[in-house]
Amino acid sequence: MMSPRPISEVRGSPHFRQTPLQIIHIVGNLLRIWSVYTMYRYLNQTGASVMLFIFSCLVPSSILFLLLQKPWKGRSLSNTQVVPSVINGAITALYFILWGKGLKSCGPLRAILAEYSGAVLGVLSAVLYGRKGHVWKKVGGLIAMLASFYFLSQGWAVGTLSPFSFKDSHDSEIQTEQVLGMSQMMVPILAGILSALRRVIARRVSLKNQLKRRLHAITIASATSFLFPVAMWDFIIGSSDSSVELPFSAWPFLSTILFGIILIFYVDSIAEEKLHMVFSSPRHLMAAGGCIIVMEIAYKMDFSLAGFLICSSILGIGIYEATTLERVL
Repeated sequence: MMSPRPISEVRGSPHFRQTPLQIIHIVGNLLRIWSVYTMYRYLNQTGASVMLFIFSCLVPSSILFLLLQKPWKGRSLSNTQVVPSVINGAITALYFILWGKGLKSCGPLRAILAEYSGAVLGVLSAVLYGRKGHVWKKVGGLIAMLASFYFLSQGWAVGTLSPFSFKDSHDSEIQTEQVLGMSQMMVPILAGILSALRRVIARRVSLKNQLKRRLHAITIASATSFLFPVAMWDFIIGSSDSSVELPFSAWPFLSTILFGIILIFYVDSIAEEKLHMVFSSPRHLMAAGGCIIVMEIAYKMDFSLAGFLICSSILGIGIYEATTLERVL
């Protein structure tokens, strides 16, 4: 008869030590996705400008990052670190522009899942540097990802449009608004690719974790500066078109600043450093998928669970094939 393992041995196991970090990762992603749904509802109900909203959130976020990380203190940063971080800020600003537009036009579910399109960089690296025998496997993963995004654009995760749902909709206008083409879906997909690119640049520039956080503060401040003229132009155009004052609600801004920008950076950093879980990975997608289901039900969205599970499963398989490392036989 086998004796049970000692409690001290169980507590000392790597899996037991990682459990609190996994809980932090799931809670952090839930709060971030909650902020996305809050932002989406606010933008839809008020008709507020996406650019002005994002810029208004980036300004205090950049100030908080600078105060927390103090990149001007400690060991001085070289130009080879600062200049790529500033350039990365321009990429981050473009990412926020495309992601905000995609969120408003495609909805939170599609916008969040489209962020995982950054896995296509794994296909590109395989084509350029990988073995030719593994290229077709990566291309197969890319095809699966594109198929998932196509099904999402056709409303498979929408309750009234999904072929796996029994809901009926007699209002054709609602269906027309929710069925998207791949051209509209390409906006959040491009945002996801830019998001992955900025993460790759941040990893290459800063190998040490503390240095990575200091440079991230510079990147967010740079992104805010690049976004300033776009937000001001949007403000001028918007103020000339309409003189109606929009209602202000503090919670969408606070949740986006605290959870959608600041907290999620530290949570993803912990997941990458301690759990070895990068953003564009099936494990990360699984955690985000569970949070999306909770938010779709809580906000009473037009949601098809079966269609969503099928689309996210195909996306997860595509990400796995596109990002898996080559195995030495």
